Amino acid sequence: MTAAWDIGVRIAVTGSLATDHLLTYPGRFAEQLLPDQLDRVSLSFLADDLQVRQGGVGANIAFGLGKVGLNPLLVGAAGRDYAEQAARLRALGVDTSGVHISPTRHTARFVCTTDRDQNQIATFYAGAMAEARAIDLAALLARAGRFRLVHIGADDPEAMVRHTEACRTLGVPFAADPSQQLARLDTEQTRRLVAGAALLFSNAYEAALLCERTGWTEEEVLRQVGTWITTRGADGVTLARAGRPPAHVPAVPVGRVADPTGAGDAFRAGFLAGHAWGWPDDRSARLGCALAALALESAGTQEYEPTAHAYSLVST
Repeated sequence: MTAAWDIGVRIAVTGSLATDHLLTYPGRFAEQLLPDQLDRVSLSFLADDLQVRQGGVGANIAFGLGKVGLNPLLVGAAGRDYAEQAARLRALGVDTSGVHISPTRHTARFVCTTDRDQNQIATFYAGAMAEARAIDLAALLARAGRFRLVHIGADDPEAMVRHTEACRTLGVPFAADPSQQLARLDTEQTRRLVAGAALLFSNAYEAALLCERTGWTEEEVLRQVGTWITTRGADGVTLARAGRPPAHVPAVPVGRVADPTGAGDAFRAGFLAGHAWGWPDDRSARLGCALAALALESAGTQEYEPTAHAYSLVST
């Protein structure tokens, strides 16, 4: 069965589809938190700006891939209110035929407040995302053509596990990216999502949490995956493989941070694009860092535009 799945250059992206409500608080959260009252927090922050943007990790990554000229297959669940966003993504070359539309639920909502130090407090409402578990990934891949990789991003936890198992059954390489859903996953689920992944994405905090969730050491995790990519904000990116010393890729300097939301998704889009083109991991990471910097300088997760300078940063 595996032999029937030739490796192409397309990427399938599974993950949440959401509407982002991004608020800006001009003060510092830390100044309002009383150490001896943390067990009974009741706070309200007066925001001075609101941006309503389209988001969700699946859509954000697909947007970035579309912007650099690829035509990813987007796989996720949304409400009937998602039609306008789907049309916008299709205009970029994103294949939205893998988006399940719920007849009863609204598209997921992400409400995030950012303070002056770029700290964030957020709430996520799943909505239609809960129906992602009903998506038949194997059938979608069979209809949509050849794929180099399936990226399995944060989504309904059951859907994430089902998509991972579908990739294993079909012999399609996959990237594990549980990110914020690590808080919802148990040990067995996390191990099933990670084991056998060609790529594993996390940030520095999630890397430690992933080890705690799996019960594996970093060395044991590396024996389960191909490349472990850990983003470290302004400190760049670490690339790790079993039996090799880790490699470091520096971050791209940013002028003014407009909004940190979605920078990690932009990085993933750049890295996955390089991977699809057959680039080595360090070069793919440089493109990821360049797109992340552009996203940081833009308000919203799907507002940046790749530039000639961004591509020059990865030229060899």
